[in-house]
Amino acid sequence: MTQAVRVQPIVSPWGRFGLYSFFIDAPEPAIVDTGIASSPAEGMVPALEAIGRRIEDVRWIFLTHGHIDHIGGAHALWELTGRRAQVVIHQADAPMLRSRRAHVDEYLAGRGRYLKDHDGGTRVAAAADAVISGEMEPTLLVRGGETISLGGDVAVSVHSIPGHTPGSVAYVIDGQNDVFAGDAVQVHGAANGFPGFVDPAGYRASLEYLRDEIRPRHLYLGHPYRGADGEPFGVELDEPQARRALQESISLESRVSGAACRCLDAGLAETASGYSPFAAVAEELGYTGDPNLEPSPFFTTLHGYRRIFEAAGHDTTTNDEEKATHG
Repeated sequence: MTQAVRVQPIVSPWGRFGLYSFFIDAPEPAIVDTGIASSPAEGMVPALEAIGRRIEDVRWIFLTHGHIDHIGGAHALWELTGRRAQVVIHQADAPMLRSRRAHVDEYLAGRGRYLKDHDGGTRVAAAADAVISGEMEPTLLVRGGETISLGGDVAVSVHSIPGHTPGSVAYVIDGQNDVFAGDAVQVHGAANGFPGFVDPAGYRASLEYLRDEIRPRHLYLGHPYRGADGEPFGVELDEPQARRALQESISLESRVSGAACRCLDAGLAETASGYSPFAAVAEELGYTGDPNLEPSPFFTTLHGYRRIFEAAGHDTTTNDEEKATHG
């Protein structure tokens, strides 16, 4: 690569979260992640105009994973490019781009089992309808290991980093080691103050892979995740900051894993606690956030450890679940 490729962050406000997309100023320009339905027109268009670029010229839409705040604007952005941009996502997360219903199914199979909101599925369906600009078929499905040319001597390599979702990927600008990881590096979480991932083993392995193999020179994150001191890292991390964020993420996963295993070993029990049946985990970790606020990373993550425990042959059924099963 003869000249460094410029990366421009683009922010789209949404509730308690700042949603970040990134413009890669290559011969075939790319945008990484798309925010929600309103993000392309209200955030990306003026941001690109401010640096002398046009949304119509974007040729690649790279999606780091399938959550609504990252794929919600994909269809709208694709339309603004005259449907000429290539839309890229990992095959494991592609169902979330193809169907709004996939987001409801994910909720009901995971965190929805623990949240006390009996209308939760309806609320997730309404959110998906409101913030996903359209269901669509991706142009290119990836698995990790691919290299995509952005014209000239600019290339992006695709790396599978499952954990936050099954199909989380990192896109790396080859030659300058700029890494776009979406939500795969959670540190101490964003607004809810807890790291969220569906596959604990995959999450830890992916963090170690990023730290030891990729070694980002710059690391771009989907949200301003918080460090151990409670201060947000921001979304553009230099090399020392990236190493710190990765190491803190690994260290916290180890702490959460220990607490989860001790809770599961003792046996799950329904209580009056809002953290039930994982109240012992919240107490051990000193977590006092509201577990009912979506996207509820507390229950998403703890359910992931429970699935590992059950896969090893352990029974984790609570009394209330037994009653529900047997009527």
